[in-house]
Amino acid sequence: MHVETDQAYLTNYKRFLMLAPHTDDVELGCGGTIARFLEEDGDIYVAVFSTAEKSVPKGFPKSALRDEFYKAMSLLGIKEERLSVFNYEVRTLSYHRQEVLDELISLRKSIGPDMVFLPSGEDFHQDHQTLFNEGVRAFKEITLWGYELPWNTITFPARGFVTLEDRHISKKWKALQAYKTQLQVKRPYFTLDYIKGIAKVRGIQVRAKYAEAFDTIRTKW
Repeated sequence: MHVETDQAYLTNYKRFLMLAPHTDDVELGCGGTIARFLEEDGDIYVAVFSTAEKSVPKGFPKSALRDEFYKAMSLLGIKEERLSVFNYEVRTLSYHRQEVLDELISLRKSIGPDMVFLPSGEDFHQDHQTLFNEGVRAFKEITLWGYELPWNTITFPARGFVTLEDRHISKKWKALQAYKTQLQVKRPYFTLDYIKGIAKVRGIQVRAKYAEAFDTIRTKW
């Protein structure tokens, strides 16, 4: 069974919070979904927990990933006041579990989202696992969907789908191109071929040209 997001669905879900362990995770996992939701007057907030300064390639300033994140969000159409950026060191979120949970509870109170997107529970990156676990604790009473990052999973329960058009994929790719650091190191998932390819595969599953797939952790109607 699949759950497909459409205009009728969005009448019940208007305020969305996208949670990212690191800069670029949200764009990769649900950049097309963000583009579609914004087009349909969705209210989008994004919180990123690490700007991964230790992972910035040589030749770039330590603030590069943070700066690229702000540019990517601007290209998607999200205003800066809707962004929350925290400074936890990359690969250490598990050391700060309680602080992360406190930040999430604060976001829940200040934003009051109808639906939260976060890393899938099948994602084995240590920071992604921490954000998933604390995200479920903080938002267990509302709709939670986990986005897909295939290089971090062995299996992925693709039961939720958001169908997309060419313009949504184009906007996602435009936002990802803000990450000059990642393009320089030639991440295999930072290519238009990959972005279109996985979207086509997921689209085939629901008879659409393109789609993004999600782990439906909890759905509240």
